[in-house]
Amino acid sequence: MVPTLEDLENELGGLEGKRIFVRCDFNVPIRDGEIADDLRIRAALPTLSWLLDRGASVVIGTHFGRPEGKYDGRYSTELLTSRLEELAPGADLLENLRFNPGEVANDQAFSDYLIDGAGGQTFDGYVNDAFGVSHRSHASVVGPPKRLPSAAGRLLQKEIDVLEGLRSSPQRPFVAVLGGAKVSDKLGVIEALLNVVDRLVIGGGMCFTFLRAMGHSIGDSLCEEDQVETCRSILESGASILLPNDITALSPDGDIGAGNGEVRQMGCSLPTGWKGLDIGPGSAAEFSDALHEARTIFWNGPMGMFEDSRFAAGTRSVAQALADSRAFSVVGGGDSAAAVADVGLAPYMDHISTGGGASLEFLELGDLPGIQALRK
Repeated sequence: MVPTLEDLENELGGLEGKRIFVRCDFNVPIRDGEIADDLRIRAALPTLSWLLDRGASVVIGTHFGRPEGKYDGRYSTELLTSRLEELAPGADLLENLRFNPGEVANDQAFSDYLIDGAGGQTFDGYVNDAFGVSHRSHASVVGPPKRLPSAAGRLLQKEIDVLEGLRSSPQRPFVAVLGGAKVSDKLGVIEALLNVVDRLVIGGGMCFTFLRAMGHSIGDSLCEEDQVETCRSILESGASILLPNDITALSPDGDIGAGNGEVRQMGCSLPTGWKGLDIGPGSAAEFSDALHEARTIFWNGPMGMFEDSRFAAGTRSVAQALADSRAFSVVGGGDSAAAVADVGLAPYMDHISTGGGASLEFLELGDLPGIQALRK
């Protein structure tokens, strides 16, 4: 259990006039100097509105982009202030926390500065509503709870509740779909999920390391040679794992994103030089059938290079299958969330996580540094 906003209110004897530092994740996409998607700002509104309605003085801290510990105007939170003022009038926003190298370094001096001086005067309490960075031991995430009465915001609490439910009490059958590039990035979560899911569906670039482990030739497709034996052991464990049975591949003279080269549907064995860049239509249909039978679904990672429209069909099929399914569906942030939004299916998902890496780490470990810090 982590302390709630109500617990914080009780500990402080009310919130009227209290200064509350709220760590949010406003790392939103920017196009042509404008916010392209304000989902992460809107996701924090239940927490911000609750605090403001009770008379608290709210100051928000967030990271934004990757400024590498120094000022960079492209990542100034000034780009976010007008939208925040529209959605949560009365809340103040600090400059990008990652302009200070002490944020990522988890420097105690920077944490003390935030508590004692940021925004003008000492804070009375702290709220973590930044699930997307709660797997990071950064100064603004794990430092303030050491000194201030602290609580989880509504967004963080919802993420904990949903993901803990997947770990402990999913409705069955429970099917997990994993994609993305590398097996090594998701090996821990694969092993954790195999203990709780009824079936694991694997697509994306990571599927080729598994296909190589099965003895298939994979052409010039992405493969982590140092993970082949690990994948073979997973496949021989007896777990129910569904891999592609056909591949959409690009000819040796083709370039991703350039629109050139031949695109061909093939079986699981690819000729030399050909690159597998999406699951094929047969695999998309088989994956969809598996999802239609499920009662709980977790999806993280695209099925192919969906940013190139020639290799987006597999990802779109999985998104549509989730939308059509009767299952409780959880999309694990990142590229999967972007894909769901791009095809207009976000409203049909039960939960879209605001943190891809954080959701995977929580499913693997059952906890995160930012959540642990709140329990103190």
